[in-house]
Amino acid sequence: MVARMTQSHPRISKAVIPAAGLGTRFLPATKATPKEMLPVVDKPAIQYVVEEAVAAGLGDVLMVTGRNKRPLEDHFDRNYELESALQKKGDAGRLAKVQESSDLAMIHYVRQGDPKGLGHAVLCAAPHVGHEPFAVLLGDDLIDPRDPLLQRMIDVQEQYGGSVIALMEVAPEQIHLYGCAAVESTEDSDVVKVGGLVEKPDPADAPSNYAIIGRYVLDPHIFDILRKTEPGRGGEIQLTDALQRLAEDESVGGPVHGVVFKGRRYDTGDRGDYLRAIVRLACEREDLGPDFRTWLRSYVAEEM
Repeated sequence: MVARMTQSHPRISKAVIPAAGLGTRFLPATKATPKEMLPVVDKPAIQYVVEEAVAAGLGDVLMVTGRNKRPLEDHFDRNYELESALQKKGDAGRLAKVQESSDLAMIHYVRQGDPKGLGHAVLCAAPHVGHEPFAVLLGDDLIDPRDPLLQRMIDVQEQYGGSVIALMEVAPEQIHLYGCAAVESTEDSDVVKVGGLVEKPDPADAPSNYAIIGRYVLDPHIFDILRKTEPGRGGEIQLTDALQRLAEDESVGGPVHGVVFKGRRYDTGDRGDYLRAIVRLACEREDLGPDFRTWLRSYVAEEM
């Protein structure tokens, strides 16, 4: 068991959201619409992610974008014509919803010129982040706000230093879909020390069934490692490979820990899970849930 350490580290204030992917799994819907703008009930997926960062105290958000991602910038900008029209109608409710996205955070943008993978996208954030620890949030994973995973990760990083990744136990036959961590326990039941990482291993070779999900709190030394990281699986610069280097040698940028998440997570990166996420969130909405659940029960009963 790894002993607890008490240290003092810079407070995290910045979040990085990689959003340069092509969204090929959702074609043709993503031919002209960024996958991050696909609605989850009545908000685009990317807004849930920004709201999560803000709820954890990270009001400085950098989005790493690519070509055809202009709608993301438009969504988080003011739309004076629409606001004026709603104001004239006296539609205060919809006006508040429109203004909410533009008032959420201080959002910056940088383009990832070449799609060289997640590690390269994170490296694009180096000039903005500087020498501070920072968070990375992937838009495919939506974390329920009732389960504050990111805040817990920030607390762990402040306690131990280094980097912190989010882990979730999955069925062994599913581990080949994820990055995987070799771990040992600590004094905290939900925190593990990470000794190694493998990107999408064969189930027979996986060191555990702890899968990496899309939340990271990273030491800025990760940038130096990413600059030297050669393309790995899929010909891309893998963030997992850089984290493996940190896990191997703590003198480079501190240890790597994992927070084992057992809360509510909505995977919107897969078409089936995207639909299930919409159904779950709609069912839980006070304004939509009662009628929607009634219809859903009726529909299922008829189909069965």
